[in-house]
Order: sequence, then structure tokens, then C-alpha cells
Amino acid sequence: ENREAMLNSKSNRLTEALEEANRLFDGVCRAREAALDAQFLVIASNIGKEKANELHSEMSAFDSTAFAEDLLTFMGINRTEVEETDDSEDVPGGFLPSDAWQTLGEEAPKYFRRAPTFHYMMGSFKSEPPVPKQRIERQKKASRGKAERAMPAQLKKMEESHQEATEKEVERILRILQTHFENDPNTPISFFDFVIDPNSFARTVENVFHVSFLTRDGLAKIKLDEDELPIIEPIKPSEGEEEDSRAGARNQVVISLDQKEWK
Repeated sequence: ENREAMLNSKSNRLTEALEEANRLFDGVCRAREAALDAQFLVIASNIGKEKANELHSEMSAFDSTAFAEDLLTFMGINRTEVEETDDSEDVPGGFLPSDAWQTLGEEAPKYFRRAPTFHYMMGSFKSEPPVPKQRIERQKKASRGKAERAMPAQLKKMEESHQEATEKEVERILRILQTHFENDPNTPISFFDFVIDPNSFARTVENVFHVSFLTRDGLAKIKLDEDELPIIEPIKPSEGEEEDSRAGARNQVVISLDQKEWK
């Protein structure tokens, strides 16, 4: 009933009603009275919201008309010339110079953080690749093919040189074996004394590898002595023919030799 009086900014009727409701709430003992108190709280909240909306604060209120007037003044509007030339209602109250919006645009970026515009350092990219680049790629593929074709020949040369070195080393060892046997044919040559290099484990393995070619080609034979230790001796050409006739009796073995055993 007293809504208009309570909405008046100079009236304290809403505050007095809230204080009276707080005083009456102390005597509430029935559900209907509590429901009425809740209803009063809703009405008082709505009235308080309306009073707050009617309050005007210079710090929070935005006057669009005043802002437009200030903006036009900043852009350099001239009202006096239009008022002197034409007083009709269709003509706006003033005119803007030709650079009005440019002036506003130059001022506005000062208050905004803007990312730099994107530009190409070497010009824009073309959608299709140029023809010369395709020709260069074909030339690269052709040269790569030539290199690949040349590789097997190089590898073949390397294999041939390695094979020649192996054959020369086998022939050298065969001559050493024959020399030892000719000097003292009655004394058996120990296989381990013949191949082991006391100062190099790698050299020892190479010697065993090269001696294996001698036994494979029938140029030397290895057998066990009375102590079950291997001995080696060269084979004479006449004996080699007999050995070839008994090729089925040859045996191939794989031995293990680590550095501990070599020492």
C-alpha cells in the first residue's frame, strides 16, 4: 500500500519496516507467521532493488548523449556555419570535416593493445611451384641413381682387395709352416705355439682364421699328439692327392677362444 512512499529516495519507510519485521520475528511460533515473514522479505528485496536502480552515480552512470557531444567536439564539428546557412529540420546540427573519422582513428589506437599486422618478408607465397624447381629435383634423382649404380662396383673392388690380402696372408703363413717343417721334420709343430701371438689377442684370432684356409684347401693338416694336443704340419703334393681322395673324412670344427684362455 505504501510502495510509492517507500521508493522515494528521501524516505526511510523501508528501513523502518525492516526494523519492525525483525522485532516481530522474535515472537514467531507458527508456520503461517514464518511464511508471512518470508513473503515480507521478498517484497522488501524487490523494493530495495527498485530504489537502487533509481539512484544515479556519476562514476557508474553512462550518459550516451553527453558522450556523443564530446565525441563530435573532438572530431571538429562546426555548428555555427550550418545554423547561418540553413535552418531546416532535415539538416543535422552541424557538419563534420573530411578528416573527422581519420582523426578519431589516429587517437583510438593509443588505448588498445593491438598485435602487429602480418606481412611477408620476401613477398607473398605462390600457389604453384615454379617449373625450374621440378627440373632440379629430376636432376637430383638422376644423380642419386648414378651414385647408387656406382656403389656395387666400389664394393666389389673392396671385396677383391680384401680377398687378395687374405690370400697373400695365407700364402705367407704356408711358407712359414713349410720352413719350420723343413728345418726339423721330426719335431711336431704345436698348433697353439704356431698361431698364438703373446702380445696381441686380435692377431691371434687372425692367425687362426688364416690357418683355417690352409686346412680347408688341403695344404695343411691338424691332428692330436700323444698328449691329446693339436699339432699342425704341411701336406706334400702327393699326400694332398690322397687327402682329396679321402675328402669325406675331413671334419670341420668351431673352437672358442676368449682373452682369458689366450693369456
